[in-house]
Amino acid sequence: MLYIFGFERIGVAVSDLYFVDPNPGKGQEGAEHGVRLEVRMLEQAPLKGSIYSARPINVDRPIWRVDLLESVDGRPGSFDRTHHHPAFTEWNPGPRVFDRELSGDPLQWLAGKLADLDTVLEKAGVERDESIAADVAELRGYVPEIIDSVSRLLARVGKGELGTPPDDGPADSVRASWL
Repeated sequence: MLYIFGFERIGVAVSDLYFVDPNPGKGQEGAEHGVRLEVRMLEQAPLKGSIYSARPINVDRPIWRVDLLESVDGRPGSFDRTHHHPAFTEWNPGPRVFDRELSGDPLQWLAGKLADLDTVLEKAGVERDESIAADVAELRGYVPEIIDSVSRLLARVGKGELGTPPDDGPADSVRASWL
């Protein structure tokens, strides 16, 4: 399942995820599942047909990622693998950053970060201009809707409907709807 909240140049993408880290840190072994949220740049491409054609919209470069994950074999609702990636180098995330507040109340923590997206973008090294500033301001009004989407996906992961191993491969791989 994929949700995308798009503004002029900033987008928020939310998806379910099943993941096995091929090179896990100590205590991070085994499958994880949950919900991934990424703040990404959006790019509107030129029309590819008449003036009535649909405009291509690219969900482009990632800026910031939050993985609301828990170990598949662990206690549901533990958020024991929940972390974020404050910055990316091109398409690659920086190291996992674990935060007690994030694991303690993930939705509240996430809402706070999205409401203060200026700080998130600054830490990620994103240069601001008028359109990004306008997107940040507009996005604040949609934080409750974004958090509601995350909450619904988490509930479906908890029920075993989403965030499941791939159907066509070993359980030691990645399955994400989109992200």
